[in-house]
Amino acid sequence: MRSHLISCAALVIVFGALTSSAYAQDPNAARSLAATCFTCHGTDGISVNNVPPSIAGQNKDYLLQQLKDFKSGKRPATIMHQQAKGYSDEQLERIAAYFAALKRAAESPAPRGGY
Repeated sequence: MRSHLISCAALVIVFGALTSSAYAQDPNAARSLAATCFTCHGTDGISVNNVPPSIAGQNKDYLLQQLKDFKSGKRPATIMHQQAKGYSDEQLERIAAYFAALKRAAESPAPRGGY
């Protein structure tokens, strides 16, 4: 019985190590995690008319803290607290890093003339 428990524990550790390293090596893994954010924040992290806020190029630590605050309920929101609860802290960190690495949109010049 004891050897069976040790074997199971070893399998869990090996599986965790394999999936973590495969996950870290997959460049699309963070993008896949962030996919639920795309509907509101845009696939490039730039939302339409900045509502909800564009998050591309934001500071990773800031984004991560906001996600953790949504998850814990410290920062209430209709949708975000439900979204954040579905992720582990490690996944939230990957999502924050993904959006932080995206390029911010260039500021658009103000329209000229008789528009």
